[in-house]
Amino acid sequence: MIGGIDKTLRLTEDKAAQMPPLTLAYIGDSVFDLYVRTKYVLGCSKNAGALHAMSVRLVNARAQAEFAHRWMEHFTPEEADVFRRGRNAKSPSPPKNMSIADYKYATAMEAVIGYLYLTGQDERIDEILGTLAFEV
Repeated sequence: MIGGIDKTLRLTEDKAAQMPPLTLAYIGDSVFDLYVRTKYVLGCSKNAGALHAMSVRLVNARAQAEFAHRWMEHFTPEEADVFRRGRNAKSPSPPKNMSIADYKYATAMEAVIGYLYLTGQDERIDEILGTLAFEV
């Protein structure tokens, strides 16, 4: 669902694994958000305000942390390593209006999605994000 990116913008798994986890989370946050927005735009005919309200229920630290807890045991060893590094990364600023634990787990989940995106593993992104509980 996310594909369509120029193949020259992809990284090997080794190169992506060497990237800082917060960098992986940075791109993963965008991919996560784009996936959810695309799913809603294609799945229902609501106005932009309603689509946004639906999207923010899934794209926030608390929801992403809960989602991460459900997926942790299903990660490949490489994904588990990226997740661990993302969870343990030191954030430059403390989270506002959320628990530190939720923030760390959300960041870790975003890092995994970023890793998968940069390595061209779109089917795996679909497999993981396809299990989100979308409302319509």
